[in-house]
Amino acid sequence: MRKIASMTMLVSLSLLLLNSIVLYVVPEGRVAYWADWRFLGLTKTEWGDQHVTIGFLFIIASLLHLYYNWTAVKNYMKNNIKEIRVFTLPFNTALLVTTLVAVMTYFQIPPVSLVLDLSEYFKETGAEKHGEPPYGHAELSSLKMLCQKEGIDLDKALELLAQEEVKGAEGSQTVLAIAQANRLTPQQVYAIILPAKVTKETGASAFPDAPMPGFGRKSLDQVCKEFQLDCTSVVAGLQARGLTIDAAQTIHDLARDNDRESMQMFEAIRSVVVGE
Repeated sequence: MRKIASMTMLVSLSLLLLNSIVLYVVPEGRVAYWADWRFLGLTKTEWGDQHVTIGFLFIIASLLHLYYNWTAVKNYMKNNIKEIRVFTLPFNTALLVTTLVAVMTYFQIPPVSLVLDLSEYFKETGAEKHGEPPYGHAELSSLKMLCQKEGIDLDKALELLAQEEVKGAEGSQTVLAIAQANRLTPQQVYAIILPAKVTKETGASAFPDAPMPGFGRKSLDQVCKEFQLDCTSVVAGLQARGLTIDAAQTIHDLARDNDRESMQMFEAIRSVVVGE
């Protein structure tokens, strides 16, 4: 059992390292589900499930390993005169290193914060590569609901899908079901029907009541162009509210530089746009 516990701990640790790396670089959930992201045939959810179950196996194997090697562990806790002490130099060093990493993580202090920044970079790159869904879990909406929410003519959308030989598409089916039945991603289905979108209003009347997915990664200049807003006026309005504004910065960076959350920055922009 000693050998089995040790080998199980080693193998499960190897798998934990693999799925930890995968989950470190995987795009945000809304992006991964929209693009039907997979690695080695597994989805983001399936990798997450593996992480949980293999993690539990590792914990059980570690406890067994500790049990069968308790004599060696007790020796690690002995001081120079062979007395058992919990707070030995090795233990204190391990405790200090762990506490230091935890504190640096909480306060976002380099170099620990760089690990989080790198993960965020991978996720942002994934969002740029795969594209953002029009709203959270849009892939689970029926085709009819998606068209209603996005101002797409359903009849024209069905015609476009038929032209692209997408089989079995109906308004009552979810976008995900249509995609899977035709070996497409929800994103690809959406791209096919997007030309059927009815031209909507622009400007203040079209500015949303809530931030759209990926809003924080867009620059203020991009937001203004998307909604055909006068960027100079928006910047002036935000500055009049005591905010430091550079239109080339992302909303996320503007929020950080002004000691605010991204949602607060969105609300400030909206109040300027709609004249509140």
